[in-house]
Amino acid sequence: MNEDIIEYTPSHNGNNNFSILKNYAEDLINKEYITNPAIARDEEIKKLILILLSPEKSAVLTGKAGIGKTSIVEGLSYKIQRKEVPDALLNSKIYKIATSSLLGNYQEDGNEESKLQLLINEVLGKKDIILFIDEIHTLVTASRNGDVDFLNMLKPGLDRGDIKIIGATTTAEYEQFLLKDKAFLRRFEKIEVEEPSAQTTVKILMGSVKKIEKSTNVKFAYTNYILELVCKFIVNMTSEYKRVYENGSRYPDVALALFSKCFTYARFENSEYVTFKHIYQAIINCNSVYDDVIKKELIVFKETFKEWLDKEKVEMND
Repeated sequence: MNEDIIEYTPSHNGNNNFSILKNYAEDLINKEYITNPAIARDEEIKKLILILLSPEKSAVLTGKAGIGKTSIVEGLSYKIQRKEVPDALLNSKIYKIATSSLLGNYQEDGNEESKLQLLINEVLGKKDIILFIDEIHTLVTASRNGDVDFLNMLKPGLDRGDIKIIGATTTAEYEQFLLKDKAFLRRFEKIEVEEPSAQTTVKILMGSVKKIEKSTNVKFAYTNYILELVCKFIVNMTSEYKRVYENGSRYPDVALALFSKCFTYARFENSEYVTFKHIYQAIINCNSVYDDVIKKELIVFKETFKEWLDKEKVEMND
């Protein structure tokens, strides 16, 4: 990328009253968190905080799809809500904004201006604002294609620490689009997010129950002991070499999706509770693992939960 610095100054047309943050962004600090959204991600959050406290650095989270990069940013927001961060971040606001919202121009009353420039105008000088931009590589590639000069427009603010950004992208996209970009690498420090272990994923599923119950208005019908058994089964069923290759999702998302589907089947039947009937339906209709895996795992499922399946007279037609 061309390293020539282009100084961008705020325009003074009528579009200045239009708020990109209000219209296109989600305020993660004011979001309601039923439970900690970043279970077992304390180390990644600590690294993120340290980067944000550095005067001239922003952060980029990289990792495979489905491992919870967004959850880490939500986890930081959760800590800010609870005042569990250094004093310098206590008043921070984190806004999640999609890259698609920043491409193109905004038009009003015959005036036209870059959406990205409007965003820069809005956040410059407000040191407590942190922007979370998912799929940040698309903005950098747009710069190369001449659609929007992302880094040059943000460079003065980034270099002075007036603008703080948390970006997220997959490891493959980081290596393909960002690794060779010296302008990007000088201003962004990478945090590699690893896929959680099976044991950690079980904890994530168990810790997500209240959140899923709140969003679906359906309760899990059993004790924590049975909940743990069900979560262990789901995590084992969706382990790495059992997943459909094209699916692309990893722990915890691939396991969370199957677990959430149990609640979906309960809602479909207007049931207030998830029962083994709904768990069974979610398993046999799982599309993230291979068909032969489902057949093998059903044998384990029937053996592990025989007592409850018999008691509830669950019809199994697989």
